[in-house]
Amino acid sequence: MNKKELFHIAESYFEQQGWQAFPFQKKTWEAFLSGKNGLLNAPTGSGKTYALWVAIVLHYIKQHPNFKKPPKKGLKAIWITPLRSLSQEIAQTSKKFVDGIGLPFTVGIRSGDTTTKERAAQKKSMPDLLITTPESLHLLMASKGYEKIFQDCDAVIVDEWHELLGTKRGVQMELGLSRLAGLNPNLRIWGISATIGNLEQARQVLLGVDSDRFRESVLIKAKLKKEIEVRSIIPPTMDKFPWRGHLGLHLLEEVVSIIHKSKSTLIFTNTRSQCELWFQAIMTKHPELAGAVAMHHGSINRETRIWVENAIRNETLQACVCTSSLDLGVDFAPVETIIQVGGPKGVARFLQRAGRSGHRPHETSVIYFLPTHALELIEASALQKAVATQAVEDRLPYILCYDVLIQYLCTLAVSGGFYPDHIYPEVISTFCYQSLTPEEFQWCLHCITTGSATLENYDEYKKVSVDSDGRYYIDDRRIAMRHRLQMGTIVTGTDITVKYVTGGYIGSIEEYFISQLSRGDVFVFAGRTLEFVRLKGMVAQVRNSTRKKGKVTMWMGSRMPLTSQLGELLREEMQYFQTGKKRSPEVKALKDIITRQQVESIVPQNHQFLIETFKTREGYHAVFYPFEGRMVHMAMSGLLAYRISLLQPISFSLAFNDYGFELLSDQAFDMQEILDNDLFTSRMLQQDLEASVNATELARRKFRDIAVIAGLVFTGYPNKAVKTKHLQSSSQLLFEVFKENEPDNLLLRQAYTETYEQEIEQYRLREALDRIEQQEIIWKDCERPTPFSFPIITDRLREKLSSEKLSDRIKRMQLQWE
Repeated sequence: MNKKELFHIAESYFEQQGWQAFPFQKKTWEAFLSGKNGLLNAPTGSGKTYALWVAIVLHYIKQHPNFKKPPKKGLKAIWITPLRSLSQEIAQTSKKFVDGIGLPFTVGIRSGDTTTKERAAQKKSMPDLLITTPESLHLLMASKGYEKIFQDCDAVIVDEWHELLGTKRGVQMELGLSRLAGLNPNLRIWGISATIGNLEQARQVLLGVDSDRFRESVLIKAKLKKEIEVRSIIPPTMDKFPWRGHLGLHLLEEVVSIIHKSKSTLIFTNTRSQCELWFQAIMTKHPELAGAVAMHHGSINRETRIWVENAIRNETLQACVCTSSLDLGVDFAPVETIIQVGGPKGVARFLQRAGRSGHRPHETSVIYFLPTHALELIEASALQKAVATQAVEDRLPYILCYDVLIQYLCTLAVSGGFYPDHIYPEVISTFCYQSLTPEEFQWCLHCITTGSATLENYDEYKKVSVDSDGRYYIDDRRIAMRHRLQMGTIVTGTDITVKYVTGGYIGSIEEYFISQLSRGDVFVFAGRTLEFVRLKGMVAQVRNSTRKKGKVTMWMGSRMPLTSQLGELLREEMQYFQTGKKRSPEVKALKDIITRQQVESIVPQNHQFLIETFKTREGYHAVFYPFEGRMVHMAMSGLLAYRISLLQPISFSLAFNDYGFELLSDQAFDMQEILDNDLFTSRMLQQDLEASVNATELARRKFRDIAVIAGLVFTGYPNKAVKTKHLQSSSQLLFEVFKENEPDNLLLRQAYTETYEQEIEQYRLREALDRIEQQEIIWKDCERPTPFSFPIITDRLREKLSSEKLSDRIKRMQLQWE
């Protein structure tokens, strides 16, 4: 069949649905049919799935003109998705198309939710299209004779590539693609990405550094203008001294009003704790909405999540309070309105969430921004500009993740073995491992066979054997089973299952939260108020409580840092608020706060760096405003405190948020001396960071995750998970052994590298210091705290006081300073 005839098949199907193929979809079909690899960039809800699934089908029809005959059994294409919740939607879309054109293709799903029976059936007879996750793909590659499963596979599509890029799951995907391409040199590799800044680099990471594959690839952009309308929810009154969290729930009635006006609404929160809090508040104030409003986040049981997704799709729910669990491309066409609670901390995340509304081509997306403190209205204003310019963040790829490589080599050893001479060229063809030296590869091989130089006397680390032929293999069933159980790169705290005493699964909560509860304590989880009864093994047994209030469930690591892109937009936006040139609702709402800030200090313009000092009963405060996000501010505050201590013996308490940081001391210090000594320089940064930040402690914590991924510590069997504190002590022991006896250990080196790159964000810190050196530094010696400094001060108090005591204390402070 020629191209025209092939296109006619797809276009006829589109016409039956009342659709018309977009130019980007036709371009994708054409590129795929001509044998090219590539990356497709298109907004959410624009028909990306049809662009590539249709291409795969047309390619098959081109080779099999009599396509209505039953196809030869076996896998034809793999569709990788980062979220299991997307699988059903993709499967339905794919099946609908092949059924519509009369092609007898089968579509299957393989993920953590797939039953053992389904998996066994798939192994006997694979579907024509397999929809799976990176982890499940590697599990397939860990089975004997996996080469036969993939030998006829012509295409791999990696959906939502921007979600995988810049994560170890992305690295895992790079290795998986290198192996599949090794099995089938004609394999077509395509990625789909909705929101990402560094598209060219994203394409190279996906396709690897193999010059031919990358050189002959294409980047296709859908030129579809997506209209996004951002509306700020402006509170009727504003405190002149704003603080985090005080506004959010005060605007509950405005949110309920929006819910009533819309057919369906998604209320996005940044954390699972915030999600629980909002759902509970809506149910308490408006019990009549019970059954019409639901909640969705990753710790709630699968059945509830699927019920919620279907209820949104069927328009039987008015609203859903959710987290990033509903960020990605599940096709909720009926969703009319989105509410974002608090700053989303990134432009890409905000655009992704906005795209859930009007989830069809040419429809306008409506997103309301609800500030949790007054200054977030500046963020709302900056986001409106970002939406207009489509200024999206880059996702930086990972380099040399030795832990993921070690796990991958064990996967190949489990599946029947591998020869290093065959695998090394594939590994270095990936972006992540392009600079991996033969010596480093040899070290990884040594690690899986002997456990590295330090551990070679311990048999438990000798996982892989080598036969006389040079083949590396695992034939010990226990080692193989433990490896399969622990595969993957997502390492979190140990989860505790939450069940009723009478039975009935509710969800899972991290161990550290449950460990803080005593018998009879009441907590809020999955929209229910529960009384803790007992911990039995890894199951927390609970019963429903009649009490209206309880502790809100907390999850570790839930605070997202501000991205550098949004930080830059905030600094730019500040000058509009300072000059008063902008006449937006946000500027009007913040007028009193901005006026008060200008009376007490200044509102910094983009070329200025503001420092404020003042004295209170607590001591001497110095507050700095880089607007670079809490991770950078945490490192910068420690660095500055250390450099000041070299000038005079003084100790500080540190506090920071996304906008700035505070140094608090009980003795006065000379700010002019600090400025004269050039303390914001990026020179000697590495040495000063090592002295100011407890990098060893941070690296020790990082090493736990690395040790789990590399298989040096075992997380346990199903329902018999090893406790977090035991994992920590096991990995800590290994860390100390390597530190003392094998300082050149690659996993130890990786722990320090990840600490500086991910925890401290050293590259961003250096850029921020270089920028500050170029700015005009404005030091204001103030009489009292300013509106800008107030949220930082109150964040420090939050760590010490309960929410009720904190609220009372803040009211007294506000009255005193006003």
